[in-house]
Amino acid sequence: MAVASNAETGAAAASVPAGEAGRPLVPVAVGVLLRADGSFLLASRPVGKPYAGYWEFPGGKIEPGETLLQALERELHEELDIHALHASFWRSCVVDYPHARVELQFCKVTHWQGQMRPCEGQDIAWQQLPVTVAPVLPGTIPVLQWLAQERSHEGPTHQGPTHLT
Repeated sequence: MAVASNAETGAAAASVPAGEAGRPLVPVAVGVLLRADGSFLLASRPVGKPYAGYWEFPGGKIEPGETLLQALERELHEELDIHALHASFWRSCVVDYPHARVELQFCKVTHWQGQMRPCEGQDIAWQQLPVTVAPVLPGTIPVLQWLAQERSHEGPTHQGPTHLT
């Protein structure tokens, strides 16, 4: 599994290991929900989805005809029953999972409306660095590292393995 990122421009990374270029790239909108105390929301992948039980930031595939922010709004409503009031693109990375090659487009979400609740059988947890939930999906690790850089956090960002088991 490979991870490549372009944090400066937000564009998908151009340098992806050989052999992966033939796989279709699936665009995914991901919300990094942030509270004033610096905590952020992680959700476990529900039973029936690839990597059930792994923790990640909420989001999902961008459907044809949707913009990034439209997809993010739809996914946050479907998964958490909230409406994003302030969301902006932050960074992106390409992750090559065994089941799909995805471009994760991360948006910081600082304001939302609604009583947050897990709607798809997932668990949710507000976290600080280092996160205490495990295992963490590999595509989540770059975000934890970016947050650590922004916050001058030194030390580990998560527990457990950095690969899929």
